[in-house]
Amino acid sequence: MADTISSTTARIPKRILPLIIISQFCCTSLWFAGNGVMDDLIKVYHLDASVLSFLTSSVQFGFIIGTFVFALFTISDRYSPSKVFMISAVLAAFFNLGLVRQGQTLTILLLLRFLTGFFLAGIYPVGMKIAADYYNTGLGKALGLLVGALVLGTAFPHLLSTVTQHLPWETVIYTTSLLSLFGGLIILIFVPNGPFRKRSTKIDLLALTKLFKNRAFKGAAYGYFGHMWELYAFWAFTPIMIKTYNNLHPEAHLNIALYSFLIIGIGSLGCVISGWLSTIKGLKPSAFFILLVSAICCLVSPLSFHLTSSLLFIIFMIIWGMFVVADSPLFSTLVAHNTASHAKGSALTIVNCIGYAITIVSIQTLGFLQTILTPTYVYIALAVGPIIGLLALKNERTQV
Repeated sequence: MADTISSTTARIPKRILPLIIISQFCCTSLWFAGNGVMDDLIKVYHLDASVLSFLTSSVQFGFIIGTFVFALFTISDRYSPSKVFMISAVLAAFFNLGLVRQGQTLTILLLLRFLTGFFLAGIYPVGMKIAADYYNTGLGKALGLLVGALVLGTAFPHLLSTVTQHLPWETVIYTTSLLSLFGGLIILIFVPNGPFRKRSTKIDLLALTKLFKNRAFKGAAYGYFGHMWELYAFWAFTPIMIKTYNNLHPEAHLNIALYSFLIIGIGSLGCVISGWLSTIKGLKPSAFFILLVSAICCLVSPLSFHLTSSLLFIIFMIIWGMFVVADSPLFSTLVAHNTASHAKGSALTIVNCIGYAITIVSIQTLGFLQTILTPTYVYIALAVGPIIGLLALKNERTQV
């Protein structure tokens, strides 16, 4: 049996993983496209500055509902993942384009971001499902590269906003939508169903409850949930943190868009390194260590704002940016390894669904705390998630 798996893996074309990575990067650039042009949206549509958390949460909420629907009806397990990915990429790009239509209300903008997030549910977890169908062994490294592509895609609108600052703001929206179409086409044309795919033939409405009866699966899932409490709130508020530092140190003049890209984007390197580390230390110990460092960053964050050297502040933020997401592919791999083959797509999707629901709570929590606390102390609250994740990993029987 092992020989059969090894020979199957050896026959997988080397182009498959790079193509999945490129597609994931292209399509997930839609995620923070609204954040990349937030100042312009506020100006053009006469919005209040507080809409940042609402527009970001709309994408997250859409993703949550999308992942729940995809998981409930086991879509990526019943239908071709490549076709699901392509259709989702086209629809997400279409609703992202809606942002450039003039004269819209905040309600319509929130709906457009919601629908973009809904169809991102057919991109990110389905991309991981496609990778799992190809790489039965070495999945940790493969997902490390795949989540790294998500991180770069998430950070890309900030870079694009910097590069195109002298061009119309709509350029960012047009570019990210075109990238999504391109990524979907790559998957449809060049990445067929993987050799380890086991197709589910019917809807199992009890599949989700069955998953959480597995204690090994629960440990991986709860660790991921703790990680997600911190991750997207950190990403969403990275520009705010840099702005806070600029306000405290007027001489700094840090470029918010550029450094937001660097701090978020460096997480892609963290994902690659964590995938390599997991092959040496194991998935669970590596995830535990990374989550611990991330928790420490949350707890010491107030001190970073008082650093007189802007270089040291950026270095701290870059370290945090690496560790905040580096455990994400490890948790996804743990989820996949502790789930039956025919249910992996649904397992990855429902874990994403719950994880992203948690991000809405954490983002809104930070938004509220900013109104009642000194800004430098707000981010200690992010440590709650990693601490819960660490306890889950320690107590549950997660394998690998």
